[in-house]
Amino acid sequence: MANVVCRALLALCVAASFGAAGQEVASPTLPELWRNDIFAATAPAAASPVASPDAEARIQANKSYAIPALEIIVFDVLVNLANRYTTGEPYHSNLASIRHNLHHSWVVDNDPFKVNQFWHPYQGSMYHGFARSAGLDFWASLGYTFAGSAFWEIAGETTPPSRNDQIASGIAGSFLGEALFRMASLLLERGGEAPDLWREIGAAAISPATGFNRLAFGDRFKAIFPSHDPVYYSRVALGAVATTQNEPGASTRVKHNEAQADFSMDYGLPGKPGYTYKRPFDYFAFQATASSANGFENIMTRGLLLGTDYEAGPIYRGIWGLYGSYDYIAPQVFRISSTALSLGTTGQWWLSDTIALQGTGLFGAGYAGVGTLHGTSDTDYHYGVAPQALVSLRLIFGDKVSLDAVGREYFVSRLASASTAGHDNIVRADTALTFRIHRQHAISLRYVWSRRNASFADLGDISQTRGTIGVFYTYLGHETFGAVEWR
Repeated sequence: MANVVCRALLALCVAASFGAAGQEVASPTLPELWRNDIFAATAPAAASPVASPDAEARIQANKSYAIPALEIIVFDVLVNLANRYTTGEPYHSNLASIRHNLHHSWVVDNDPFKVNQFWHPYQGSMYHGFARSAGLDFWASLGYTFAGSAFWEIAGETTPPSRNDQIASGIAGSFLGEALFRMASLLLERGGEAPDLWREIGAAAISPATGFNRLAFGDRFKAIFPSHDPVYYSRVALGAVATTQNEPGASTRVKHNEAQADFSMDYGLPGKPGYTYKRPFDYFAFQATASSANGFENIMTRGLLLGTDYEAGPIYRGIWGLYGSYDYIAPQVFRISSTALSLGTTGQWWLSDTIALQGTGLFGAGYAGVGTLHGTSDTDYHYGVAPQALVSLRLIFGDKVSLDAVGREYFVSRLASASTAGHDNIVRADTALTFRIHRQHAISLRYVWSRRNASFADLGDISQTRGTIGVFYTYLGHETFGAVEWR
C-alpha cells in the first residue's frame, strides 16, 4: 500500500509543479512542466465547455447511479481475487462464508495496522471516487462508499464483518476520497478547454477512479467538477531530517536520519468575496508525507462538512461548522489513525497591512487505533473512542516569511475497544519556518515532536517520544503564503 500512496504523493508533487494554470499547453515537456505551477494561478480557469458554469448542469444530466454501483462490485471482486493469489486466507470467500457473515454479529478485527488503517481508507476512497466522477454528490457518494465497504466486509473475506473496517473504509474513505477527487478535478479544471495529457495522468494518479471513468466513458463523464474558483495554497517540500529526541519504548527499529517528501494543500481559504461553503469540502486541508525510513510518515485530511462563513469587522473572515477528518500518523516508534467528526472554525485575521494570521481550531471525537510501530507484531495495537483536538496557525509576513504551527491531541479510551486494553494520550506538534528566496522557491526549517503516553493493566505505563528537525527545499503554490485579500 505504501507504494500506491507514494505514487499518489509523487503525482501530487508533480501536479504542483507543472502547467501554468489557466493556460493551454499543447505539448509540454517535463522541464517545462517543472518550471510552471499548475496550482499557482489565482485567476479562474479559461471558460470552456468542459470547465464552464454549465459543467454542473452537464454533470447532473449525465450522472449515473448504476455505473458506480457496478464498478464498486467489480473492484471488490478484483481485489478479492488478487488477495486470494497473493495472500490466501481469509480471502477464499464463497456463498457459505457470505451466509455466515450475514448472520454473524460485527466484531473488531486485528488485522495488521496498515491494512486496517491505511489500505481500507484508500479502498474506500476508490468507492467514493467512482461515485463522484459518475456525477453523484458528496452525500450520495458517502452512501455508496459505506455500502461498498459493507459489501466487502460480508463478501470479500471469510472472517466476520468488522466494525472498525467499516468506519475506516466507509467513512474515512469518503473523507480521503473527497479531498483526492477535489484535487484531481482542480488539476483538470486549470487545463482549460481540453486538459493536456500530463494533467490527465496526474489527475488519474491522484484519484484513480476519476481517471478510469474519464477514460472508460469518454464524453459522458468528461465534464469537470467546478471548483467555483477557491483560494488555495499548495506547497511541495523535499528535505533531510535528523532525530533530536528518541524514546522508542518497545519499538525495535528506528532510523535516525531520513529523507522526506511532503505535499500539503489548503483549499477554499475563507475571505474571498463571493465564494460559498454550500458543498461538503468546499474547504479542506490535506497533507501527506513520505519518508525513506518507514514509507509513510502521515496522511491527514480535514474538511468542512456542514457550515457557513462569517465575519467580524473589516479585518477578520472565517467559516465554522462540522468538520470530518481522517488522520494516519506513524513517527517510526508508534502509530495512530483516527476517523472523527469535530466542531470548529477556520479563519484569517489581518494583524496589519502586511501581516496575516490564519488558523483552525477543532474539538470532537472519533474512532482511533493506536499501537507500537516495529513492536512484537503487526497486530500490537488497539481501538477505542477518541476525543481529540486540533489547533493550526500560520503567521504570514507579507510575501517573505511564514511561521506554521500545528498541535494535535488524541485520547484513545477503552470505550468501544475489543478488549479491556488500556488508554493512550497522543500529542503531536509540527512547526515550520519558511523563507521565500525567489518567486515560488523557498527554504523551510521544520521541527516535529510526537509523544505517546499509555497505561495498560497488564503492561503498566508506556512512554514513547520522537523529535526530528529537518531542512527542506519548498516549492510554493504561489509567490505568497496563501493570505486572502478582501480589504
